Amino acid sequence: MAMILPVHGVFPVFGNNCYIAPNATIVGDVITGDDCSIWFNAVVRGDVNSIRMGHKVNVQDGAVIHATFQKTKALIGNRVSIGHNALVHGCTVHDNVLIGMGAIVMDYSVVGSNSIIAAGAVVLERTIIEPGSIYAGVPAKKVKEVSAEQISGEIDRIANNYVRYASWFKEP
Repeated sequence: MAMILPVHGVFPVFGNNCYIAPNATIVGDVITGDDCSIWFNAVVRGDVNSIRMGHKVNVQDGAVIHATFQKTKALIGNRVSIGHNALVHGCTVHDNVLIGMGAIVMDYSVVGSNSIIAAGAVVLERTIIEPGSIYAGVPAKKVKEVSAEQISGEIDRIANNYVRYASWFKEP
């Protein structure tokens, strides 16, 4: 069973139709929207500050969402995919974003809507990711604009697929 724990009496709150993997860890001041999924070995730690997620957010295997004590919160918009082993720390991620596998997004950064953070990219503290952009590298830099095909074929497809994948694990 998933590890879901209160911190200072505050329990995580989940929207409708969410899936939490049996070995995911969610603690403290965490609120999710509907149709979210938190996958195997993912950690969402709302112990030192709050974490808010919109609808259709998927936190894939091994990913971590955290913040900084008394400084930063983690704010995640709608239809956001956080790839395997990614780290999202004390930042704001707007709607329709794909954060690639192993990427790191640091404190006070803002990821604009319809953006892609490439696998393995490191978004340094206080970086502003332009809406509709692809950022890659270490440190992450803009490499190109997101096309309409990438929005529907990657960002939307992955968010929708994770709602489908979650349905496979629910009781009949």
